[in-house]
Amino acid sequence: YTEAGELLAVYDRSNTQVRAFTYDAQHPGRMVAHRYAGRPEMRYRYDDTGRVVEQLNPAGLSYRYLYEQDRITVTDSLNRREVLHTEGGAGLKRVVKKELADGSVTRSGYDAAGRLTAQTDAAGRRTEYGLNVVSGDITDITTPDGRETKFYYNDGNQLTAVVYPDGLESRREYDEPGRLVSETSRSGETVRYRYDDAHSELPATTTDATGSTRQMTWSRYGQLLAFTDCSGYQTRYEYDRFGQMTAVHREEGISLYRHYDNRGRLTSVKDAQGRETQYEYNAAGDLTAVITPDGNRSETQYDAWGKAVSTTQGGLTRSMEYDAAGRVISLTNENGSRSEFTYDALDRLVQQGGFDGRTQRYHYDLTGKLTQSEDEGLVTLWYYDESDRITHRTVNGEPAEQWRYDGHGWLTDISHLSEGHRVAVHYGYDDKGRLTGERQTVENPETGELLWQHETTHAYNEQGLANRVTPDSLPPVEWLTYGSGYLAGMKLGDTPLLEYTRDRLHRETVRSFGNGTGSNAAYELTSTYTPAGRLQSQHLNSLVYDRDYGWNDNGDLVRISGPRQTREYGYSATGRLEGVRTLAPDLDIRIPYATDPAGNRLPDPELHPDSTLTAWPDNRITKDAHYLYRYDEYGRLTEKTDRIPTGVIRTDDERTHHYHYDSQHRLVFYTRIQHGEPLVESRYLYDPLGRRTGKRVWRRERDLTGWMSLSRKPEVTWYGWDGDRLTTVQTDTTRIQTVYQPGSFAPLIRIETDNGEREKAQRRSLAEKLQQEGSEDGHGVVFPAELVRLLDRLEEEIRADRVSSESRAWLAQCGLTVEQLARQVEPEYTPARKAHLYHCDHRGLPLALISEDGNTAWSAEYDEWGNQLNEENPHHVYQPYRLPGQQHDEESGLYYNRHRYYDPLQGRYITQDPMGLKGGWNLYQYPLNPLQQIDPMGLLQTWDDARSGACTGGVCGVLSRIIGPSKFDSTADAALDALKETQNRSLCNDMEYSGIVCKDTNGKYFASKAETDNLRKESYPLKRKCPTGTDRVAAYHTHGADSHGDYVDEFFSSSDKNLVRSKDNNLEAFYLATPDGRFEALNNKGEYIFIRNSVPGLSSVCIPYHD
Repeated sequence: YTEAGELLAVYDRSNTQVRAFTYDAQHPGRMVAHRYAGRPEMRYRYDDTGRVVEQLNPAGLSYRYLYEQDRITVTDSLNRREVLHTEGGAGLKRVVKKELADGSVTRSGYDAAGRLTAQTDAAGRRTEYGLNVVSGDITDITTPDGRETKFYYNDGNQLTAVVYPDGLESRREYDEPGRLVSETSRSGETVRYRYDDAHSELPATTTDATGSTRQMTWSRYGQLLAFTDCSGYQTRYEYDRFGQMTAVHREEGISLYRHYDNRGRLTSVKDAQGRETQYEYNAAGDLTAVITPDGNRSETQYDAWGKAVSTTQGGLTRSMEYDAAGRVISLTNENGSRSEFTYDALDRLVQQGGFDGRTQRYHYDLTGKLTQSEDEGLVTLWYYDESDRITHRTVNGEPAEQWRYDGHGWLTDISHLSEGHRVAVHYGYDDKGRLTGERQTVENPETGELLWQHETTHAYNEQGLANRVTPDSLPPVEWLTYGSGYLAGMKLGDTPLLEYTRDRLHRETVRSFGNGTGSNAAYELTSTYTPAGRLQSQHLNSLVYDRDYGWNDNGDLVRISGPRQTREYGYSATGRLEGVRTLAPDLDIRIPYATDPAGNRLPDPELHPDSTLTAWPDNRITKDAHYLYRYDEYGRLTEKTDRIPTGVIRTDDERTHHYHYDSQHRLVFYTRIQHGEPLVESRYLYDPLGRRTGKRVWRRERDLTGWMSLSRKPEVTWYGWDGDRLTTVQTDTTRIQTVYQPGSFAPLIRIETDNGEREKAQRRSLAEKLQQEGSEDGHGVVFPAELVRLLDRLEEEIRADRVSSESRAWLAQCGLTVEQLARQVEPEYTPARKAHLYHCDHRGLPLALISEDGNTAWSAEYDEWGNQLNEENPHHVYQPYRLPGQQHDEESGLYYNRHRYYDPLQGRYITQDPMGLKGGWNLYQYPLNPLQQIDPMGLLQTWDDARSGACTGGVCGVLSRIIGPSKFDSTADAALDALKETQNRSLCNDMEYSGIVCKDTNGKYFASKAETDNLRKESYPLKRKCPTGTDRVAAYHTHGADSHGDYVDEFFSSSDKNLVRSKDNNLEAFYLATPDGRFEALNNKGEYIFIRNSVPGLSSVCIPYHD
């Protein structure tokens, strides 16, 4: 301190200065400058009354402040002006009107105590807040559309219940000392907390809705010393004298050790095998280098304010440029190509120029909603209802998608026209708002004829777990679980198909399928793991598919060995797959994969020594050894023509592939031409979420006159979906249905039913039969919906021979008996079905189909990019699945990959990523390490739930970054939505991500994008900013993988609690996603609001992805 007692400098525990302050000598206590270590100095200038009139930032935005009667004008160095109008005196002065930089105006109203009671947005829409007169607690929020959320409290002003606009309710209970003892979610699941004694602040146990109990042991400093899961398996933690975690010891001998420098920064992480990753920092604490166990360095450079300006790995550099407001204005990729961005006065993106010159523009309304987007020649208009929910879109004046909602605000259906067909998706929910059904329909818009429909239903057990799904026309698939939901087996109807054995970390060790049980099963797959937790081997009771895996110190998969051959893999310093060596008796083959700096495939210099090509600057590959390629203005592949090598005489028999797209850049027409005649044509239908629902293929054949021409009748294939996973393929002769591993895109069980068998099984429901036969004139009757529901339930009970007393009672009221109705129930026919197990590689690529008696019905071998090398298919089995999320189209050679089409020969997509840069800098790129990274959605990111009732998938997901964030009625819902999107990335990278929750002028909440501050286990959410005109009200973060941590990964750290307690931060709540899939919350007193276990959609394992 100075002699006058002014704070002059702050030093950390290593005696390094981290803060410095400068004061006005003429005015004691008046700070005129301050800075953080390694950062530029921020200076302030005052007027004669001691008010700040200028804030000078040498490397960012500076501000000028003009004070007038009841008005303050703030002007930044970009000459953007914001005017704050105030009312009230002394401590009750409040901002009642705000003029934003674009000229829009928002207003706020307050009560006599200065508490917010109303906000009016720039469009004049008013949100009202009801307050408890005494405590000031918010008792209700009414949004402009009249929807109301109510809040209830106990005598201690603790929140006890929330009633949401859709009528659902969440509840909390506390004990006498005010500690949370139970929390019931909107869907009815309850979590309970128990404490050791009356003085304990932290819970000793938590019991979730399944009845599973976890135990925690704490130190006297509030550090978690041991965590015991519901199966009795324990994780132990060690700390140094500063409270930083130094070791984690898990079951199965897995340990991790962490080391820090004298400033408390993480400097290395070492696993039980001694493999060490090191970290370096600059004076400001920014992470500047990561050194992997093999010595490779990745380096990051920062500007004066800590924003990353370049990253370099393996000699390849990406750079970012910012304007004074801290907005990214350009990206320069590894090839030196630039992508540029332009913003409006409110920091909203208004124009984006791609690396290839493709230009996209965006327009917004007064409240910030996207109203018009332009993509070269495509102009899309967006329309919303009074609740800000999207209702429909048009593209170049033509109708596109239409959304409809019920009285609860839940999405009920979405429809559009695809290739002249009306295609729709319909959703059903239970009384707790949980999804119970999804039905896809395709109709002829002129006649209304139903051409295809597919329905999947979902059921939940008493504990709230989604444990049963009923695929279209199949018996229910029931997942058998233990503890909090760990998978133990699977049944199809009443028939057990699969059993699992797991280790003390709940990892799968044995999978059994087919005739017999346990070690006598027809199929038994045994998996083992390395001390570091990586897959070490997969051995079958049939040796032909045995695999052993080898890893290097970096965690790269370098070898896969089987009984027939061994493959060895080499990688670049950036982790890209560079080459494959295949070894077998009398065989030694090396295949290189060369790419330019941005990851585009290049001719291999060994095979093409004359090639001078070093890069594709616009990421558009125009030729390779086999083809010439052409693209349109959207970057879509439009032509692919056989390439005639130099010196070869042309015979004009080259084949040309033509690709045509709709306004959403989806492939709708493909043809292959030779000698001016089509060899094949195909057309594709999609539902409004972008999922392919139909395919028609015409092939060249000889007609009755002897001429060769396309067939008159196409081969028709229909597709049915459960969320983002293709579950049904229906052809003219058969139906193939696939059951996937839960939470995965790896196919598990294949069920095939001939169409003839399915026709035998068709029957009328009891309700249908009674309606059709219920009139004397033969025209039938129509029952009320409630009666249909009762009859459906009764039929289900009759078939199960478990008729409830409620059903008997209402039948008696009608003068009927169960026996009378039972005679009306049409008998069931169980069609003959063939079940096979998908035997997949470590990624989920099918290698074989195994019958229930253990025989192999089909098998194939693939290269690393999914190209089929050979196939054994004596029974002519149709097996289109390739890498996770992909289906092979025989007519084009492409793989349909949910949102795009993948070309396995090039190892990349034929169109640009609809998620834009959110999916990676190279918009065509499939993961460049396809052995360890997958892209099941065709978006370069995992888990986009298109079934949630919110518009998060399909066309909404495509432009979610432009439309703006999803908005919610509570901070918890907004935070959870962001955490679901972020959690998998956090687990895979083992880094902490964080963001903030903002409130708009309508009282709606939304989350900022989660970011990492490039520190292994630290992240600073309050560095994020809410958009202009909105307020920060809460924060959220993740805790990375559960084998690491500066602090206990399963609970908030002490620094987390300090952050939310600080009145300067003005947070209502702080949220956390833990590695085991829990969702936790603290209030602004640092007290737990709730802990929710096993939250659906919140990852608890890393699903490989590419960033």
